[in-house]
Amino acid sequence: MTSNTLFTLSRLGYLALVLLLGGWFIGQGLNGEYTLLFSLLWLVPLLLPAKGIIKGHPYTYAWASFILCLYMLHALTLLYVTTDAFAFALIEALLVGALLIAFPFYARIRGRELGLGLKKKSDKEA
Repeated sequence: MTSNTLFTLSRLGYLALVLLLGGWFIGQGLNGEYTLLFSLLWLVPLLLPAKGIIKGHPYTYAWASFILCLYMLHALTLLYVTTDAFAFALIEALLVGALLIAFPFYARIRGRELGLGLKKKSDKEA
């Protein structure tokens, strides 16, 4: 899989996750289950890496995976706790799981294309 294909799939998956969670949490806020401020606070961590993800910076893709772990915990907790939101939680878990695989792979492939990464010690330095 090329980095361009993985880049496109990662961006689309990220956009789908933002739209899914945005619709869910804002809908919950409008229904009165949560305050609207609390609902918007759930979206802030997900929007932090948006600029780097859209531009395709491999470093952003790498650290955004840590943020996705928060949403995976949310999805798995919701799957376990409630039956009312089972379909939403399942879609969220599958989408976040796919992104947790795609983001590091894109970061690795694109980082190699750009020549980024950890430099190995040469024999002279050792």
